[in-house]
Amino acid sequence: MDIYPHLFSPIRIGNRTAKNRLLMPAMSINFGVDADGHVTDQLTAYFVARARGGAGMMLVGGGAVHPGGLELPNLPALWRECCIDPLKRMVEAVRPYGALFGVQLMHGGRQSYHDHTVAPSAIPAPAVVKSMPRALEPSDIFELVGAFGDAARRCRSAGFDFIEIHAAHGYLINQFLSPNANRRTDRYGGPFENRIRFLLEILDDIRIKAGDDFPVGVRLNGRDYIENGWDLDEALRLAKVLEAKDVCYLNISAGVYGSRQLTIPSAYVEQGCFVHLSQAVKRAVAVPVFAAGRIKDPGLADRIIREHRADAVAMGRALLADPDLPEKARSGRQGEIRPCIGCCLGCIHAVLALEPGGCVVNPEVGREHLLTAEPAAAKKRILVVGAGPAGLAAARTAAVRGHQVTVCEAKGRAGGLMRLAARAPGRSESMEIIDFLISELERLKVAVCLNTPLTEKVMADHCPDTVVLATGSLPDMPIITGLFKTALHLCTVTDLLDGAPCPGRRVIVIGGGQAGLLAADFLADRGKIVSVLNRRAHFAEEMSSNDRYYLRERLNRDTVTLYKKVTALEFRSHGVRFESAGTPVVLDDCDTVVIAEGMVSVRQAAGLLGQYRGEVHLIGDARSPRNLMLSLAEAEELGRAL
Repeated sequence: MDIYPHLFSPIRIGNRTAKNRLLMPAMSINFGVDADGHVTDQLTAYFVARARGGAGMMLVGGGAVHPGGLELPNLPALWRECCIDPLKRMVEAVRPYGALFGVQLMHGGRQSYHDHTVAPSAIPAPAVVKSMPRALEPSDIFELVGAFGDAARRCRSAGFDFIEIHAAHGYLINQFLSPNANRRTDRYGGPFENRIRFLLEILDDIRIKAGDDFPVGVRLNGRDYIENGWDLDEALRLAKVLEAKDVCYLNISAGVYGSRQLTIPSAYVEQGCFVHLSQAVKRAVAVPVFAAGRIKDPGLADRIIREHRADAVAMGRALLADPDLPEKARSGRQGEIRPCIGCCLGCIHAVLALEPGGCVVNPEVGREHLLTAEPAAAKKRILVVGAGPAGLAAARTAAVRGHQVTVCEAKGRAGGLMRLAARAPGRSESMEIIDFLISELERLKVAVCLNTPLTEKVMADHCPDTVVLATGSLPDMPIITGLFKTALHLCTVTDLLDGAPCPGRRVIVIGGGQAGLLAADFLADRGKIVSVLNRRAHFAEEMSSNDRYYLRERLNRDTVTLYKKVTALEFRSHGVRFESAGTPVVLDDCDTVVIAEGMVSVRQAAGLLGQYRGEVHLIGDARSPRNLMLSLAEAEELGRAL
């Protein structure tokens, strides 16, 4: 009996049939094209991995139909005939794995990363991209309609099964739809019928140039979540119009740059957050409707389809984290799925910084064309010291390659600082990567010895060929006048998250990075009045902007005060004096100080290796405090090299 019978049933997309109802949606990954915008072996291998992993449908992201609509610098260019042959080679590489393969056609409009942007009206994007766009002339619109049609024809010539028109997320077509961006007074602005005209003309041009039998879907916002934006009532009207135009599916999403609800929400937002929008559209039309919005669990995906809230689901970041998710779910190996933890650091933050996209929990993203799964030539006895994320990841990768691996951990539980961080409000999904790694080590029969600090006896018992030190880090204690003489209760952020008492009601948090803000949120949820003292000009810069946005929203409450550019701290008996951006501040009648300003590596175990003559490697925070993305990448790289 199938575990997820609804998710893994076929679905008709125009004149094609997908083997299951799981779509890998278009994602602007910002790698895998050459200087001419042609797709390369890097992007091909990325898609082959996900087709091989069992996705029923996949879309190439950010296919730009015009040079002025290139959203990001390293995305596929579809505006010249020479793009066809490289695309054809990619299609041929994907074809044997049975996924329907398509391209999303888009024009970034005012949300493009260059200084010659265009839009329906000369109104800048609400956020992220700051350039002032030029308002399109009617002749420009005519040219762009033709550019979409020509790009569709090229995609069909390359052998793709279908295309999707991107009319969501604040890009050009959505800008025409939304009163927030469209102030035109001609036939493309004003009433609903005029604002949808650009999209309908694009559809007509595609039909003429690519053929009536070439399947065309549309990605559409159910809501923009921004003042005077596109909303659900108009989305339902347009859905009926598009159904009458014979689109083969509607892929329902939400949000634009600067919206209240982000297009790519972090773990602070519930899973399936946009499904109510797809459900509303599905009630209005008979054409297949796809749901999106933090759908990462195959059980949730199957339930959405079973409950008729959508006909299929888009699972994007989940397939970055684990390209084999579909096949693992279909074959009953749910416990082997590497989970997306909703941090947005590699998949969106890096891309918006104009860097190649990636994934915190899956360092293989973008490197599929370089990596092989060959076993190690010589098997080694490897001792990993420390069962935090870096140690567990290194142990897993080394065991996959055939080494005999043992992990020893001084504490009574695995997970390191990640286990503590997961106790902050909204951060529980962070623990899922630890649970995955522990499960993998059990499957690979790797012994994890808890309450086992590194000793000479441990070294003698295991006789390792290689030692990997992944002993992590601890909070650094800042040198601040009066800190150790104050009557205030003193603890660190790790003490706090590990259950240490925090007496009194008024708490000072020293440090405005991620740890400091997580501590403030943790305390505020417990009724404390919190003051965060940040020496820097910005808060939590190490977090992705999407993740930080939701955390800052949570801290926007009367009981939390954030101070930045803090200087000249001096602790008193029950308070502290300082300046914030040059303004003197005195906090009195406080009870507790939480230190969350920085971390220092833990390397005491290295002292036991003085007589050891084998290989020694230092990774993760033990090497230098760093974020999870760098730690896991370093750990897996070492595991492959051993």
